[in-house]
Amino acid sequence: MARTRKKLHPAVEYPIVAAIRAATSLPLIAGLRSASAVADLVGRIYPRLHPSRFARAETNLAAAFPHWSREERFKCSIACYQHMFRLGMEILYSPRLITKEGFAKHLILGDIAAGLRDMLRGGPVIMITGHCGNWELIGYAVSMLGFPMHAVYRPLDLQKLDQWLYETRARRGLTLVSKFGAVRSLPPILQRGEPVGIVADQSGGDRGLFVPFFGRLTSTYKSVGLLAMQTGARVVCGMARRLGPHEDPPPGPWQQIKRRGDHFRPTPTEQPSLRYAVELVDSFGPDDWVDRPDPLFYVTARYRRAIEMMVRKAPEQYFWMHRIWRARPSHERRNRPFPPMLRDKLLALPWMTQPQVDELVARSDEDRGAIARGEATLNR
Repeated sequence: MARTRKKLHPAVEYPIVAAIRAATSLPLIAGLRSASAVADLVGRIYPRLHPSRFARAETNLAAAFPHWSREERFKCSIACYQHMFRLGMEILYSPRLITKEGFAKHLILGDIAAGLRDMLRGGPVIMITGHCGNWELIGYAVSMLGFPMHAVYRPLDLQKLDQWLYETRARRGLTLVSKFGAVRSLPPILQRGEPVGIVADQSGGDRGLFVPFFGRLTSTYKSVGLLAMQTGARVVCGMARRLGPHEDPPPGPWQQIKRRGDHFRPTPTEQPSLRYAVELVDSFGPDDWVDRPDPLFYVTARYRRAIEMMVRKAPEQYFWMHRIWRARPSHERRNRPFPPMLRDKLLALPWMTQPQVDELVARSDEDRGAIARGEATLNR
């Protein structure tokens, strides 16, 4: 069922939208380099104002990377806040910088041949990414390559601001599709052979499908897997990863383009302040899941695994302050043993080994015991 958006009286909404537009114009006046420097500074200060969220980021990092030292977790937590604020600045600049003439300067395409092949075939393609790197640039990259890209998003409550967001993306060939009512609107789009992009790492709540994510059961929405199965779509998983000032681009066919007798590598004075590598992590289709004992579980677990692979590539560019593991499966909430059927599903996943499943079961038992004792489990 589509959600009914709350409407504000124009006398209230227009001044709010005007104030927001005025505030967002300041970084555009300052320039991206200056705005990014301010974002880095704010990202270092902001955690002091919200220590509970900063502590959550460190706790999540400890669960995902248990071998890291406390200093490493602290540095990564600060970096992910800096990434969050810098990302906000970059999103403001994206409509200006990601153009047909200049997008190759800011988006470096890695080895994405498999994903392009899937789209060129003209069949349904679902593109999956997570809150890692700059997910908006994935849609821009696909639309700049000439594909009619559709991206699922949550409409803003302020209608005038939402209209501005929709129109600015549309000017770059990117069509936004509301997540409310997407179950009905997406199948016809996919059947026309037009790719759909989804940021798919949100929690599905206590009723979601629980699949592995960094060795722990994580709630994931079923809708993406159901959509792929309904339309027979290929699932292409990738990310746009921010490159460091002196970091070499990933290998890809575009590196064959030479400049001044060598592979193109900008000098420090040429280096653009917005530079991302678009990378393919995984690509799979109906042939991979049709014979699985539980196709929906397989599809969901596989794209969640792909998102984990994205995060491992750039952990400082992920939103660790989110409640990643807040929702818990029913057997933990009801203080029941780990279900044998779920264990069998995990073992049936080609990439899961017996030791990995045993470790995941042990961590689930720890959470179950903590809930039974009334203790606060991870993110709760």
